Amino acid sequence: MSSVSGAASASAPGALLLCRAEPAAVRPAAHLLRERMLLAPAGDGWSVLVPATKPWRGGADPVDQVLAGWASALAVGASWPVVALWWDGDRAGYTLASGFRRTVGYVWLADGTAAGEDEAMRTFAARLGLDPVLDLEELDRLTRPDPAADARARLLGLTAVLARAGVALPAGLSPGEPADRLRAVAGATGAEPVEWSGWRDAVRAELDVVEGGVLGPWLVGPRARAVGAAQVAAGVPLVGWGLARRSGGWVAAGAILVAHGALGLAYDRVRGRV
Repeated sequence: MSSVSGAASASAPGALLLCRAEPAAVRPAAHLLRERMLLAPAGDGWSVLVPATKPWRGGADPVDQVLAGWASALAVGASWPVVALWWDGDRAGYTLASGFRRTVGYVWLADGTAAGEDEAMRTFAARLGLDPVLDLEELDRLTRPDPAADARARLLGLTAVLARAGVALPAGLSPGEPADRLRAVAGATGAEPVEWSGWRDAVRAELDVVEGGVLGPWLVGPRARAVGAAQVAAGVPLVGWGLARRSGGWVAAGAILVAHGALGLAYDRVRGRV
């Protein structure tokens, strides 16, 4: 599957965010990234976010770190996981974020050489509920030497496995394509623009995420207060770390944690008076 055209397109950084939720559930969390995105359905129970900006171009953080921050921010407090696919001229890979659990990921060099841990593939399959025999066998194959498979071919193989879990990317949204081409294709196929629209809408969106996420049943009472305090305590240093590194993705992840915690504490207090 390796080719000159594939290598050429893979030389330009790009990314896709696959969310295991319908667009209506993804939209509120995507607003909180404070980045311009294009949102579209991507199969049965999946959505895809196509970045309309390229924050990795500034050089502060490479594309993989930017996408790891975005994926973590989207998955915090949500009941659905996020698979970030990314690539540049030297490498390609994925990051899986799911709630507060540690992110897992895998990397391939440009020529397709595996540069990740096999355990990451097993964790990936388990967290997404993939077939522990057939799907895991296909994932394991992506970690073995294959002179005919470059980094882009590896990502295409990964999306083929995800297709068994319902992923169906819109035509033209293919891993390995340059970011500008993906944005143009998404816009031409009717993807919905998602943009930061101010703090008032952000608060409403955050409430939608909190009430619709895994923390929904814990909105009031001692558990809610404990979770809220823990989120604030974890989010503040994460924001500071992101600011020190000039990493927008990690700043967003920390800010969402702080917002979740603060809103959870406020919601508990207001509801407790009713």
